[in-house]
Amino acid sequence: MFNLANLFTAANMISGIAAILFAFMGRIDLAPFAIVLGAIFDFFDGFIARKLKKDGDLGKQLDSLADMITFGLAPGMVMLVLMTADIEGYLLDRHYEVIRYDFFAYLEGIVQGTETYAVPFFALSVPFFALFRLAKFNIDARQTTQFFGLPTPANTLFLMTFPLVLCYSEIEYNETIELLFNPALLSFVTMAMSLLMVIEVPLFSLKFKSSGWKSNEVRFVFLLISSVFILIFKAWSIALIVILYLILSLIVNKRKNEI
Repeated sequence: MFNLANLFTAANMISGIAAILFAFMGRIDLAPFAIVLGAIFDFFDGFIARKLKKDGDLGKQLDSLADMITFGLAPGMVMLVLMTADIEGYLLDRHYEVIRYDFFAYLEGIVQGTETYAVPFFALSVPFFALFRLAKFNIDARQTTQFFGLPTPANTLFLMTFPLVLCYSEIEYNETIELLFNPALLSFVTMAMSLLMVIEVPLFSLKFKSSGWKSNEVRFVFLLISSVFILIFKAWSIALIVILYLILSLIVNKRKNEI
């Protein structure tokens, strides 16, 4: 039970819990990095399990349970905190106490009945759809060579673009920023992206079958364009890379259907 691979899976879960705690503290600048750390543990637990030949049913269940925290609940909580934040107030002095105060003031208003604006709770669509996505993944034999529905880590990375841009980009409050971080728009984007996790859209796997170009064309193209995005768009490149992944998958599937 307590083999090395499963311990990495547990570390993935702990990283997700840390991300949630950071979010509640208003540190939405640190929460995404805790989630990324969880993603690293998530990658290595599978790698180690295959090397040690410990990739059994227990490991699969533990992996989904950990992913539910790190790529389901944690990003949902980060987005919930972000949607309750006074973006203009934060950008004025960039103090994270503003985000923490706004979040707990919003929750207190909900409890006391003085706050009726429920839009931020659409952030809970992330763990809601992740629950079904992860459960289905474990019993779907088709998802060994490709994915059906957006993987939970990809959805999480897309959503974490918003707090990363807010905290690490040199942006000032203007009409564009007001629109991009409007809670109603954020809730719509969160719902739409989370819904993609359970819609049966075939997506190519990022695992290379060999080191050659043949049969890996789409993966090399994806990596090349992604590198360009990172150089040009910085923090925004994360969301653009996920969109690129979806577009390339649609192109690949269209070509397969035409053959």
